[in-house]
Amino acid sequence: MELTKLIVRTKRKTTKRLGRGSGSGWGKTSGRGNKGAGSRSGKVLPYVGFNGGNIPFLRKIPKRGFVSHFEEYQVTNLSAIVRKMKDAKEIDPLALKMAHLIKDDKKPVKILAHTQDAFTLKATFKADSFSAKAKELIEKAGGTIECLKR
Repeated sequence: MELTKLIVRTKRKTTKRLGRGSGSGWGKTSGRGNKGAGSRSGKVLPYVGFNGGNIPFLRKIPKRGFVSHFEEYQVTNLSAIVRKMKDAKEIDPLALKMAHLIKDDKKPVKILAHTQDAFTLKATFKADSFSAKAKELIEKAGGTIECLKR
């Protein structure tokens, strides 16, 4: 097989020839149905979400917004911290942002304990929340934990 001998085989799509007699399958009403606005010339397509005369979905849903009352944490794992910040003495949201482990240092940060190998980083960790396993691993390695009140 050579690249110069490859042939792309696609079906040729012919256009519908409307209004060419009943034998063509597209005669009489030419695929427009019998009566109504859709059968007339100059018909205007209805807007997106038009529901055939019923109340459209967008008019049914409530119009007053929704506010989640749960804090949405930016999470990062101990394994990622060790990989990117192995010689840091203090790990806070700004340092995590500079290491590209979180996106926004103003939003709450949670540190999780997902790590395969033994955790040995001795540092001061400042975050809004820690998982129980992460607290245990940090304290066992000789590090300290400070919970930020934001």
